[in-house]
Amino acid sequence: MRIARWGALGTAAVGAVTLGVMVGALRLAPTEVWRALVDGSGPSAAIVRQLRLPRALLGFTVGGGLAVSGAVLQALIRNPLGDPYLLGLTGGAALGAVLVIATGLGGPWAVPLAAFGGAMAALTLVYRLSLVQGRRLDPHVLILAGVVVSAFSGALVSALLVISEAAELRNAFLWMLGGLGMSSWRTLFIYLAYAGPALLVLAWHARAFDLLALGDEPARHLGVDPERLKRVAYVATGLLTAAAVAVCGMIGFVGLVVPHAVRRLWGPLHAGLLPAAFLVGGIFLVLADALARGLAPPLELPVGVVTAVVGVPLFALLLRRGLA
Repeated sequence: MRIARWGALGTAAVGAVTLGVMVGALRLAPTEVWRALVDGSGPSAAIVRQLRLPRALLGFTVGGGLAVSGAVLQALIRNPLGDPYLLGLTGGAALGAVLVIATGLGGPWAVPLAAFGGAMAALTLVYRLSLVQGRRLDPHVLILAGVVVSAFSGALVSALLVISEAAELRNAFLWMLGGLGMSSWRTLFIYLAYAGPALLVLAWHARAFDLLALGDEPARHLGVDPERLKRVAYVATGLLTAAAVAVCGMIGFVGLVVPHAVRRLWGPLHAGLLPAAFLVGGIFLVLADALARGLAPPLELPVGVVTAVVGVPLFALLLRRGLA
């Protein structure tokens, strides 16, 4: 049964990427996509190989990374609302990326680093704001602090977008609403260079996240250092979020909705939850991008708008059913 589920999920992932390549201002049939991949001299080869395939793959890996980040953050703070967007990581990463571009210091490799610095600064601020008496971390206050820091970061990003003359910032939708319009093979490679090690680190600690769910003291007695694990996980999720923001802007609700849906089907154990969340998150974002491009071609909606419009009702349904 488990093998059949993984097979179905893998097939759905391939189908979603194929659909992402097919949809656009010029709609392609599956046979045309296949011919373009096999024969580089065909009429649609340049569109498929240089534009749509890297875009679909980037959307898949970014969606997967955001979903994994959400699943890990929910385990760390023991709060079902744990998400890079709600905890302020996305807003802080966007602020760091926009700031370095506006000052003319940004490059394709430097922007993710600046976004990582912004994400870590935002997370530190959220953490400090959430400490209550006795230096105890309150998960509910943590979410409220994350929302406040996210709103503040968004306001600063908006101000920078208005006053900056940097040509790279003229497309404000990329940063505020998210988009895959700047996808390329180089962008995909840069994202994977930063996100790949973070994903491997989180996968390596999958069993430790299961033990952490029992509480800090039980986890410590079972051989896990909770504080060290949290530091490693926060850095890894911050790097994943920063890399996503650097290449796609601020995309919300993927890390919030997907882990809850996957946990319902795969259970709470992170050895299966994290890879399943990666695949489902990738499918979700690729389909959202296909919908954003296919609703009113040649116009293209920001993919962050689609994830919000789809994600909010889905999460409301999860709340009604008591799954979140």
